[in-house]
Amino acid sequence: MLIKRPLPTALPTIRKSVGGEDVSLQGAFLHRDVLQLSVEVPRTLGAAAVVLRLAPDGGEDADYPLAFAGSDLGVDTYTLTLSLAALCGKAEAGLFYYEFLFLRGPDTLFTSTSDNVTFTLSPHSAGRFRLLVSEDDYDTPRRFRGRVMYHAFVDRFAPGKGERPAGAVYHENWHEEIEQFGAYPGAPVPNTEFFGGTLWGIIDKLDHLASLGVGVLYLSPIFKSVSNHKYDTGDYETVDPQFGGEAALRALIDACRERNIDVMLDGVFNHTGDDSRYFNAKGNYRSLGAAQSVLSPYYQWYYFREYPHTYECWWDIPILPKLRLAHPDVHRYFVGEGGIIDRYTRMGVMGWRLDVADELPNAFLDELRLRVKNATDGEGVVLGEVWENAADKIAYGRRRRYFQGRQLDSVMNYPLRRGVISFVREGDAAALTSVLRELWGSYPTAVCHSLMNILSTHDTERILTVLGDRPDDGSRTNAELRTARMSKTERRRATALLKMAAALQYTVFGVPSLYYGDEAGMEGYHDPFCRRPYPWGREDKSLLAFYRKLGRIRCENPVFADGDFRILAETDHAIAFERKSESGHVVVAANRGEAPFPFTLPRGRAVDLLTGKPTPPTVLLQNMSFHIWRIT
Repeated sequence: MLIKRPLPTALPTIRKSVGGEDVSLQGAFLHRDVLQLSVEVPRTLGAAAVVLRLAPDGGEDADYPLAFAGSDLGVDTYTLTLSLAALCGKAEAGLFYYEFLFLRGPDTLFTSTSDNVTFTLSPHSAGRFRLLVSEDDYDTPRRFRGRVMYHAFVDRFAPGKGERPAGAVYHENWHEEIEQFGAYPGAPVPNTEFFGGTLWGIIDKLDHLASLGVGVLYLSPIFKSVSNHKYDTGDYETVDPQFGGEAALRALIDACRERNIDVMLDGVFNHTGDDSRYFNAKGNYRSLGAAQSVLSPYYQWYYFREYPHTYECWWDIPILPKLRLAHPDVHRYFVGEGGIIDRYTRMGVMGWRLDVADELPNAFLDELRLRVKNATDGEGVVLGEVWENAADKIAYGRRRRYFQGRQLDSVMNYPLRRGVISFVREGDAAALTSVLRELWGSYPTAVCHSLMNILSTHDTERILTVLGDRPDDGSRTNAELRTARMSKTERRRATALLKMAAALQYTVFGVPSLYYGDEAGMEGYHDPFCRRPYPWGREDKSLLAFYRKLGRIRCENPVFADGDFRILAETDHAIAFERKSESGHVVVAANRGEAPFPFTLPRGRAVDLLTGKPTPPTVLLQNMSFHIWRIT
């Protein structure tokens, strides 16, 4: 009878390099790269050989034996050189999965990973590494990296002049409470309640954005629509007159350009509103809509099942009929020459955030990114709304190729949001370090530097509420959530936690996206309560000053634009990491544990950028403490 030996306690060391440069923490490369693999195996493992088992996505395994390269101090070294161009064959990019096998007589050990960087050994195949190969010219705009984004929900950010159409219900007092909400989460809401925020109003507040160090202004949808959120587009060719119309958009772009701020629009192209020039279910447009006649020029734009009342919608919501984006006319309308993307990008828009990117066809994304790049000399940015790891995302049964070179520059970083909340609220450092390793280890480095790092959005609860109040577990009605507020004690603690969360958001790889009002201490549960008007004149001054300081730190330290990322130390409840490049060296540490966290800084002179004070080489971080040091 064969008796299998126990799993060893000493793990092999796996190293990767390209052109002599160590890339061990990375899992995404360019087509032209030649990958050198080196595996150092403790003799106590008992391995007689090491094999790389690799398979293209959906393909069959192929085994590549590593060559024995020598021994030193009880460690055997095995090597393999892998040409990624040869691996891809005729394709210009690709996705692969691999593992290492350690052959040791009667049994074989397999690497097993969950974060694409660290691994354990398993007696069976489990948890393979990703290997993402992108086209050689794939990169992301340098001007976007290192900046601060600001996400403004137009109707709720700043009041200004704009039309007030019939059917719209306007608050005359900016600070009033939201009145329209469903009886329960998900219940239909007319969303015709307006507070009067406009693009002109945003222009009036650009000095506020500049004081926060903002370099990118991301707007909620601005195209004509009957709703306050405007995710049910009525006319893509018209900037909503409620928001000031096209004149206001052009003026905003010009005013932002004077302050070195780029404007990014929200592209909602998966569906329109049923009350639109294209569908026209209510007959409010002069055009012959798809819901009115099969002779409509827009009839083929939608998926009718039983004409005219049964059709495919986004999440089965009847007011959001889904567009047939693969239809040549629809494709051409949005991403063809002179189409919607071309029109606004050439107007001066420097970026697009794509709503529900998982539902947009490959060909549509390919040409959309090409249009943006052509209209901006390559400097325009395309971000996708993707809630999970986007390196090998499967959506609706199809593997997406977002980062292989032709589709997205980056995505919204929901995984980071979850990791930061778990760490800051619950003290779970492993949740945060695991996310950081997984993303840095599976995304192209250029994508990592361009991630849209979020803590709040129009689709989530306000981060201050998440950190301070009891979670929305469905036990309270919307009427109760509408008036729910933290006590002074809860708010003080939540504010302290938010400062730690924001410090992490602003210093890890990627671009922090500040949802309007978070800097002012706004509270709010899910939509629509996360969309209250900005509290002008009623801000939390301490929190506002802190966000301004973070903005200055980010603007004054170019290492945040392209610095390498490495975790330096971690415990169950604490973390320390560094950003390092030729442009600078910054170290960040935070502790959410009751026990002090002793940490030794890298060699050099350390100055705490939050206090301006020099720091000794060894520090003892107490619970709830965090630091950002510049090392020189």
